[in-house]
Amino acid sequence: MADPAGAVPHTAPADMPLAGTAPADSTPTGTASADMPAADSRGDRPQGPIFLVGCQRSGTTMLRLVLDSHSRVSCGPETRFLTDMRRIVGRDWERLARFGFPREYWLGRIADFFGGIQADYARSRGKTRWADKTPLYALSIDFLAEVFPDAQFVHVIRDGRDVVVSHRKRFGYWSAVKCVVKWPRYIRVARAAGARLPAGRYHELRYEETVTDPEKAMRGLFEFLGEPWEAGVLDYDGKQHDVAGKYTAEADRRRAAAGTDAPIYGSRVGTYRRELDPFLRVLVRVFSGATLRELGYR
Repeated sequence: MADPAGAVPHTAPADMPLAGTAPADSTPTGTASADMPAADSRGDRPQGPIFLVGCQRSGTTMLRLVLDSHSRVSCGPETRFLTDMRRIVGRDWERLARFGFPREYWLGRIADFFGGIQADYARSRGKTRWADKTPLYALSIDFLAEVFPDAQFVHVIRDGRDVVVSHRKRFGYWSAVKCVVKWPRYIRVARAAGARLPAGRYHELRYEETVTDPEKAMRGLFEFLGEPWEAGVLDYDGKQHDVAGKYTAEADRRRAAAGTDAPIYGSRVGTYRRELDPFLRVLVRVFSGATLRELGYR
């Protein structure tokens, strides 16, 4: 692979924006434009984007709807394609290097493109700050922190045994088998990246605490994000969200099975005790046991 720092014969043309900046006539990445409400007159509130990450089936969708229910925060559908951008400026860098622009230039262009889409989406919904919920980005926090130096990351963590059970129910048995390796990998990579970030940019949220005491957990989350508390975020079912019909149907089915109408409930905590078969228990012990112990799951 070519060295990104050593393959730059020239910089961007004078009429192009500097790396990491937006064109003069566009909305600055991740911020509000002149026709949007002022972000915060105090000037001390975080204004960067929010990335909600975590292994699939850990409660990220529920948290996405909570964030999207806040009057200032927009959290739309999953994107996923930033993983491809990471590969292009990383493993496939040699191709881009032929253009002669430094890696920072491409990171800036990615920020302009992705941040512009998210800012437009937030603006269309009357929001002033955007968030992205893509579980897969748990493996790309380092890259996202480069693209968006002011981003905050929320890592949702759930007992891996319950995650395996949920994978089996949602995606089938083979998915559950693979999950015993995938779950600890997501945890390990995301936590390591979070440890490298400055204070105030990485926050871990336990699924079990969220469904046991939603208000306490969500107050802590919004305090971390620097956003004012709004009790209505807990009643996200009463608000409009861009979600697939299959999610709504699945959520209704799960609530019916749990015997509740509440959007947040804790009946799925510890389901592995009655639903994890002997074979999967062995696999979990071998491949996920160390991570479970590290996180305090017994």
